[in-house]
Amino acid sequence: MIAKIVTLVLYAILIMAVGYIGSRKTKSFKDFLLGGGTVGPWMSALSYGTAYFSAVLFIGFAGKIGWVFGLSGLWIAVGNTLVGIMLVWLLIGKKVRVYATTNGVSTMPEFLEHRFDSKFLKLFSSLSIFIFFIPYTAAVFMGLSYLFTTTFGIQYEYILLFMGIFTGFYMLMGGYKSMALMDFIFGIIMTIGVAVIMWFVLDRSGGVMAVVDKLRAIDPDLASPVGKPGFWPLASLVFLTSVAPLAMPQLVQKFYAIKDDRSVKIGMVVSTVFGLLVTATAYFSGATGRLFVTPQTNPNAFADGKPVYDALMPEMLSNIIPPAFFLVILLLILAASMSTLASLVLISGATIAKDLYAGFLKKDASDKAQVFMIRAASAFFIVLSMILALTRPAVIVTILAISWGAIASVFLGPFMWGLFWKGTTRTGAIAGSVVGLAVCISLFVWRGEAFVAQAGSLGMLTSLAVVPVVSMMTGKPDKAAA
Repeated sequence: MIAKIVTLVLYAILIMAVGYIGSRKTKSFKDFLLGGGTVGPWMSALSYGTAYFSAVLFIGFAGKIGWVFGLSGLWIAVGNTLVGIMLVWLLIGKKVRVYATTNGVSTMPEFLEHRFDSKFLKLFSSLSIFIFFIPYTAAVFMGLSYLFTTTFGIQYEYILLFMGIFTGFYMLMGGYKSMALMDFIFGIIMTIGVAVIMWFVLDRSGGVMAVVDKLRAIDPDLASPVGKPGFWPLASLVFLTSVAPLAMPQLVQKFYAIKDDRSVKIGMVVSTVFGLLVTATAYFSGATGRLFVTPQTNPNAFADGKPVYDALMPEMLSNIIPPAFFLVILLLILAASMSTLASLVLISGATIAKDLYAGFLKKDASDKAQVFMIRAASAFFIVLSMILALTRPAVIVTILAISWGAIASVFLGPFMWGLFWKGTTRTGAIAGSVVGLAVCISLFVWRGEAFVAQAGSLGMLTSLAVVPVVSMMTGKPDKAAA
């Protein structure tokens, strides 16, 4: 326990030091939001990867997917790596950077406004970011707090407060400069952490083939290429988590800040390798949960004989990781959480300061006023997310999937078609965004939690389909794509 406390104290000191360094390099709004547009490949790559994969992956998501789908959950790792990272960098990395540099765009709502000359689209997308990023951030807070409660025995509320204060500290001081530097450090910690997890999972289980045999003995579907609950639920999860990054504001922002095309090429390779290590470890170890967690040995992971999905991975990791190495795992989860939290907070703060305040309320706002506003908005956003996390509204995976699917449904169609097709019209973009979100939310309300991944996926597909159809019906495009 002493070692854990000392580690957390040193971690807090590191965060404060990075916040201070970042604050000295932050002189303008562009510095705060984009790091001055001069961030290199390694920092950009690891910032992308750590923002993509949070504590939700290791706590709620991998635990539930592994328990329900078994080894077929590894298809999600394949999709996340090849589509969610490599294809995203290859397809939009350079194009987004050039568009942002040429047109002075620094947020996704600004892109939509500039591309389609639409104040409505800017307002609608800005409000969507703020509304749906709150539960997303709350889910990350919850995931980390559960792990630390299990490990330290510290009350959930205290861990939540600690997380909120220190995320806010280095973000509010240094903005993207601090975030990118911390993400680089976080990326190294996460790489070491997943190596430790994989080592002990394989060691305690007897190796890959032993895992396959043991899972097959429990239920043949757990070791099959596509087991229960079936192809479509699995395909929906792959699509939702892998295609959405093409238009997720907190991930696309990394390309606004990267310094040149060479950095995009290098960053793609680094980020892809990092993503493969993280996702393969998470979903494989999640699938082994049934081997290490039972109602007899881990009663806290079950309620009325059914698994408590958010507790499976914390219980499993505490079972198989020796105390001497568990500090590495704590740092892994902490790093994954704080990097994602910082990205979400920065984008949400920018939405209020840049897109809403300077975009609608005070168009002549000075650079200094915008910097103050983004800091204040970020702090406000953290407080709202912590309040929601205190209520523990639902299973972490459900909260994440709703938020992820809703945001992707708003942005995917207008952003991708607007970026690559000159024929996209303002009306088509608005229709794709509004109808996509409506389909996503309506399906979730109608079918409930069991249909959440499919609701998000169908909302995204609707957004992609509606934009070109309505564009072709509404005549000439409003503005050619850059």
